[in-house]
Amino acid sequence: MKKIILLILCVATVLSLAACGKEEKEQIKIGLICLHDENSTYDKNFIDAMKQMQKDLGLSDSQIIIKTNVGENEECKNACKDLVDHGCTIIFADSFGHEDFMIEAAKEFKDVQFCHATGVKAHTENLPNYHNAFASIYEGRYAAGVAAGLKLNQMIEEGKITAEQAVMGYVGAFTYAEVISGFTSFYLGAKSVCPSVTMKVQFTGSWYDETGEKEAANALINQGCVLISQHADSMGAPTACETAGVPNVSYNGSTVSACPNTFIVSSRINWAPYYTFVVNCVKEGKEIPYDWCGGFSEGSVELSAVNDKAAAPGTKEKVDAVVADLKAGKIKVFDTSTFTVDGKKLDSYVADLNFDKNYEGDTEIVSDGYVHESEKRSAPGFQLKIDGIEYLNEKYD
Repeated sequence: MKKIILLILCVATVLSLAACGKEEKEQIKIGLICLHDENSTYDKNFIDAMKQMQKDLGLSDSQIIIKTNVGENEECKNACKDLVDHGCTIIFADSFGHEDFMIEAAKEFKDVQFCHATGVKAHTENLPNYHNAFASIYEGRYAAGVAAGLKLNQMIEEGKITAEQAVMGYVGAFTYAEVISGFTSFYLGAKSVCPSVTMKVQFTGSWYDETGEKEAANALINQGCVLISQHADSMGAPTACETAGVPNVSYNGSTVSACPNTFIVSSRINWAPYYTFVVNCVKEGKEIPYDWCGGFSEGSVELSAVNDKAAAPGTKEKVDAVVADLKAGKIKVFDTSTFTVDGKKLDSYVADLNFDKNYEGDTEIVSDGYVHESEKRSAPGFQLKIDGIEYLNEKYD
């Protein structure tokens, strides 16, 4: 009889613990605010990461709410309010222009954690429930740049271009630190293997403008650019390259299915590690830092598979070695011995990391022979024009 009672008690305990676990899981509800929808490679990257986190943590569909096509205006704050009304205790947003509205919502809904990607104000706002996050994507772009440089070398060796004609084009959205840091690191990666490379940058003035990005890519090709990369969110530039037969390094995911003859490699941020980190912090009652930045080691920066059809021979092996050295700290992307500004070596750079309307520098980020990007604030702060890169225009929001 005692054995039966003990067995019943054990079963009851197990069922009780399982119920508690289920109740704990169901208490967590997460919202994601996206500027566009899955037609944007940028937003699709965030949405895919949210689905991956959901799968990894065993969360149900009812615990995830994704709002797409939310403008960088009052729509964002209204979306926050709606997500709170639906029980969300963690809300993520994916676009730079969402930040002020996320901050307003954080001040109003103090029991909800607001986590904003690419933002810059969390460390100065000092709100316990507002946070910024980014990744050291400049390392991914550097590695992708190495792949681009190897392709240029192949073209030189095959007599398709001369060393002086190793000119890359870059389609950028805005003349912001995030974009400048990205294309500078891409250029430095290419330059590390192809010393004669130069680059031209064309800005579109939009994060997502398929027509504008295609036109920018074609304009760069017409100006003699023999390889194109981008920091813009549509398929405009890659498809222009495929049509023109110009090698392309894309962003936010492989475009090999649409561009099988020209796609080389792509770098991207995987947001799933950050989502998982935040959810676990909330579950365990731990503090979420104002700024969080993950890299290759955390799985936050990734490269797609190299497309052997378009890439130079040996690209995968070389890129793998570069990634290993980046993880080990053997390569510093913004090593000041590898570039100049107005013909001079960079010894100091006071970056504008504490956001203000005058855009005044406030934080020294050069020491030990390199620029310490994304170390004192998660979002990039590198805005220098280095030698070898030509801006064909500038675009500010």
